[in-house]
Amino acid sequence: MADFAQQRQRMVERQLAGRGISDARVLEAMGSIPREAFVAGGMHEFAYEDSPLPIEAGQTISQPYIVARMLQAAELHGSGSVLEIGAGSGYAAAVMAALAACVHAIERHAELADLARQRFDALGYRNIELRVGDGSGGWPEAAPFDAILAAAGGPVVPDVLRRQLAIGGRLVMPVGETPYRQRLVKVTRVAEDRYEQEELDEVRFVPLVGSYGWSEQDASSPPRLEPVAAHAPVDGGSLTQMIRAAIEPLPDPDDPAFGRMFDRYGDARVVLLGEASHGTSEFYRARAAITRRLIEAHGFTIVAVEGDWPDAAVLDRYVRGRLAAREEPIFQRFPTWMWRNRDVARFVDWLRGYNSDQPSGRQAGFYGLDLYSLDSSIRAVIDYLDKVDPEAAQVARHRYGCLMPWSKEPAQYGRMALSAGYALCEKAVVQMLRELLSRRMEYARADGEHFLDAAQNARLVSNAEAYYRAMYYGSAESWNLRDSHMFETLENLLVAQGPGAKAVVWAHNSHIGDARHTEMGQVREELNLGQLCRQRFGREVALVGFGTHTGTVAAADDWDEPMRVMDVNPSRPDSYERLFHDAGQPRGLLDLREGAHPALCERLAPGRLERFIGVIYRPDTERWSHYVECSLPRQFDGYAWFDRSHAVEPLGEEPRSGVAETWPFGL
Repeated sequence: MADFAQQRQRMVERQLAGRGISDARVLEAMGSIPREAFVAGGMHEFAYEDSPLPIEAGQTISQPYIVARMLQAAELHGSGSVLEIGAGSGYAAAVMAALAACVHAIERHAELADLARQRFDALGYRNIELRVGDGSGGWPEAAPFDAILAAAGGPVVPDVLRRQLAIGGRLVMPVGETPYRQRLVKVTRVAEDRYEQEELDEVRFVPLVGSYGWSEQDASSPPRLEPVAAHAPVDGGSLTQMIRAAIEPLPDPDDPAFGRMFDRYGDARVVLLGEASHGTSEFYRARAAITRRLIEAHGFTIVAVEGDWPDAAVLDRYVRGRLAAREEPIFQRFPTWMWRNRDVARFVDWLRGYNSDQPSGRQAGFYGLDLYSLDSSIRAVIDYLDKVDPEAAQVARHRYGCLMPWSKEPAQYGRMALSAGYALCEKAVVQMLRELLSRRMEYARADGEHFLDAAQNARLVSNAEAYYRAMYYGSAESWNLRDSHMFETLENLLVAQGPGAKAVVWAHNSHIGDARHTEMGQVREELNLGQLCRQRFGREVALVGFGTHTGTVAAADDWDEPMRVMDVNPSRPDSYERLFHDAGQPRGLLDLREGAHPALCERLAPGRLERFIGVIYRPDTERWSHYVECSLPRQFDGYAWFDRSHAVEPLGEEPRSGVAETWPFGL
């Protein structure tokens, strides 16, 4: 069950205070009002997202930051009287009710007004008076007001509203020359017939419809946009023409020429290849083709994937010819199709064939970077120590015994540790890792070939213990632990293979694109693997993102639900994907390295939406479930585009039940 109080506090800290909202009363009020009570039931889990949300009657509830920005500008006082125009779900009025003595609110949609009244009654707000009507003319009989806030944009600030301000009163509303793009202004009545106006921000609100606003016809002609802090323009125009001129057509991934198109990244020490979903065949086939080329022509010997270390280790033994066949049960938990699909199987069989002609020192290995295999990793450490140091194996059994009751469902350990108030198993697993590493030389003499595997499993157990505890303190903390673990694993692989080692990584765009240039890093304070690689390797790293406009995808409706082949919605008009679709290239590569296309990169740099589909796909709430604001040319060094894509074909095994491997992120 969602912890809304925790999410609310995080919203206040990161989305509001972190962006400069400094009014303590506004922060306190927004930290106490339950935003989840003002959205439809299906949207509760998104209540504290940094975005507007849909509500009834085809309207939206504003982005939390916009609400706070307007309230701070309005300078509400406890004894004041406030008028709100466009009450919507009632959320902003509820926050105002905590800041002022009396709130008058107007909503032109009767359905919304009825629902808002029900919420006010249920939550005990007694100082709000709400009526249905044309808000553009205000509420003259209740004037004067100490503050007026309009949640809809008009062509100008109506004089009829300015006259309803008390002397010293403040009016905050969006105005603009078109119904759907405005600037937020603040008007202060400094004397009976004198007003001062200042501009605050570029915004986009729904239009103010009424006698002193836009006509119904004007308001309905262009597509409606949500009220959000300003994004990049929806219009592509010459921008799509620039993309069309710059993007290089790609052949089919099965064509050897496909891989050669990525030779430009072959001098990097680490090449990270993304995906816009975990269930798209074109992304897997493209990564396989690029990886084959990097291995054959550029000396790459490490293939590291967003999968679990023990399961990938089985495939590593297979591709090196140490297993007769791919028979060991691996990647058995949800989502099985992520790595148990025909595209991965074909690549693994190719890698086995390639390695059969190579000396052991030049063979390419297959490794897992992720940390969800707690149970398998504990068993792997104990099995290794049984061979090289039986006495230490007994110590390991004792220390790991703390985690064993939760090893099958480790998320339960995190919940238990949270309720207990301390990390029950942290000391034991950290000490086990330290002791194993301290005896590196001794164990290497006994069984050096498998020491790296054992050490990595011990490291995974230690990091997983911390991850499952952090998971219940907030998504940013656990996300950062997970991606830091993936980076640490990658670094250890490079160190183990020596100074000339080169690695190619397969992971989701959300992991391999530089988080510093996305909403993830700038708002949610999340880092990722791509960012850490750039910070560590500088120009020796290449980040290649992938995207698609529409098609089909293999995904589930929810955690541990069966995989389905779903239709992918056409991309949003305000997204990067739509720009590439409109450019008209069915398959292509855009080089985003410094100096490649400076004018285009400058045009693409302002933030736009980018789609992330993980193992869960929710097309009905796609804007809030799957789109994140990013700066694509700063996020990646290249972008591989597939206008229409198709779902992967799983190998057919049914997933075991249990917590999802990618829970709680799905990425």
